[in-house]
Amino acid sequence: MFDLLIIGGGVSGMSCALVIGSAHKKPFMTDKKIGIIAHQKTSSLQEALFNNAYGIAPGTLGTELLVQSIQQLSDLYPHIEQIEGEKVMRIEGEFPNFQVITNRNSYQTKTIVVAIGYSNTFDIEGLMEFVETHKKALAEKQRIQLKNTDHKVADGIYVAGTLAGWRSQLSIAAGSGAAVATDILTLWNNGIQTQSHDKIQK
Repeated sequence: MFDLLIIGGGVSGMSCALVIGSAHKKPFMTDKKIGIIAHQKTSSLQEALFNNAYGIAPGTLGTELLVQSIQQLSDLYPHIEQIEGEKVMRIEGEFPNFQVITNRNSYQTKTIVVAIGYSNTFDIEGLMEFVETHKKALAEKQRIQLKNTDHKVADGIYVAGTLAGWRSQLSIAAGSGAAVATDILTLWNNGIQTQSHDKIQK
């Protein structure tokens, strides 16, 4: 049983995982089991070139960021289980006992973060009732989002990035994933507002 399973290895999913991972020394994180289904094949980063993203060297390719983020998560926070080469097909159950079924396996988790793209090819059974037209994309692109309030879709289900209704901009997607992470950390900390920062030791 995972305490948290993040679906999607793009910007918002990896951002969420990195912030959650960085909080591993906090007392309330003891024994928390976290995983990410790091599917990246359909990520918008596959064709991206970055010259205008804060903190990223101009000329960086999205494909480079995808590889780097997986390695960064693995190197810094190996306690987060990375599940590769699987696609989520269906979600069953309700909080705090969900079952996430992929094309290869089935996983139990208490909480889910859905962090995949906003394409209208979205077809995860169990979430289709939440699909609506994307409110910040051009109508002709037929993008979709999941109905949510401040990233929360339903008890135990969160959405991040473009699928949460945000525009397709790396900085926005990363911030969305980080916001969801801090909301979950706050819940795990008995509702006490929480974030996770690393600091230079003096």
